Amino acid sequence: MSDRQARGVDRQIQDAEARGEFKNLPGAGKPLPGIGQPLREDWWLHQQATRENIGLDALPPALKLAREVEELPATLEALGDEAAVRAAVEELNVRIKKALIGPIDGPPLRFGLRDTDAEVRAWRERRA
Repeated sequence: MSDRQARGVDRQIQDAEARGEFKNLPGAGKPLPGIGQPLREDWWLHQQATRENIGLDALPPALKLAREVEELPATLEALGDEAAVRAAVEELNVRIKKALIGPIDGPPLRFGLRDTDAEVRAWRERRA
């Protein structure tokens, strides 16, 4: 970049500052996310997923099921009655069974069907 180009860029930045275009930017005054942590090979993918609020739908089906099993207690906690808890566990079990029987994208499943009665008991205990 030549000195002339650099001066032009500096002038544009100064003009933008004078117009207030740098005020109230998202993240202003906050530390940079991930500062002090090692940079992962796929850092850009995580940043984009966070920025675009990409959730479970972007995961391969096997990983999506694993995440749902991991978050099952919190999911069930939001339900108001035992019938809804049973229905949610049974619906998850249907999808797990399909994944266990047929080919599924992603890594192999490292879990099996959920015990509906055990999940209901745990739900009751958490609510007590």
